[in-house]
Amino acid sequence: MTGIQDKVIAITGASSGIGEAAALLLAGRGAKVVLGARRLERLEPLVERITKAGGEAIATRMDVTRREDVAGLVRLACEHHGRLDVLISNAGSLAVSPLDDLHVDDWEELVDTNIKGVLYGIAAALPVFRKQGFGHFINTASTAAHRIVPGQAVYAGTKFAVRAISEGLRQEAGATLRVTVISPGMTRTGFMEHVKDPELRARMEIAIPPDAIARAMAFAIEQPPDVDVGEVIVRPTAQG
Repeated sequence: MTGIQDKVIAITGASSGIGEAAALLLAGRGAKVVLGARRLERLEPLVERITKAGGEAIATRMDVTRREDVAGLVRLACEHHGRLDVLISNAGSLAVSPLDDLHVDDWEELVDTNIKGVLYGIAAALPVFRKQGFGHFINTASTAAHRIVPGQAVYAGTKFAVRAISEGLRQEAGATLRVTVISPGMTRTGFMEHVKDPELRARMEIAIPPDAIARAMAFAIEQPPDVDVGEVIVRPTAQG
């Protein structure tokens, strides 16, 4: 038995990358995972893979930019399992460009996904956690929330916001709720296909696999109830 066994864990952005890795790892350690993402065609094979390996998983199509979708994910977990132990707000958007390029549509997507998506998760799960008397938020930020570089001003701004919101939530949460921020460095995810800058793509060659981030999430979850892992930064050893 581990601190993960039988916990009900909902994960946004679960169809690929870090979310998929977390689903596989946590289900493999006995969690009952409730998976959400926009691409149901990728979630269904993931659920099948988990169940064939003896795990327990259900999934629903959802978009974190829609408040009702995030509420639906939490509701699905509660209706199916009677509770929710952990909400991993992992869905995110990455668009990098100089501010001079005025890619305002990208800015709006970053804000809607990276900030509002986390807030919608809090709005959906916090009342459930308060009623239960326990619960754990895990919010995915980034090393960009610690270090700003040219071209990432808006992206970094959204991830700074995730850290700020999470810290405020932690301070308000009290003694029964836990809040963790996971800040990945360069990680091999589907975001790579959106990176056009050849220099940045070259730097991404040092990227670590997404299961490295999933292990950090598992570490935070498996701690005793009175231990709150506030933040974990996981990056390639070679990342400057």
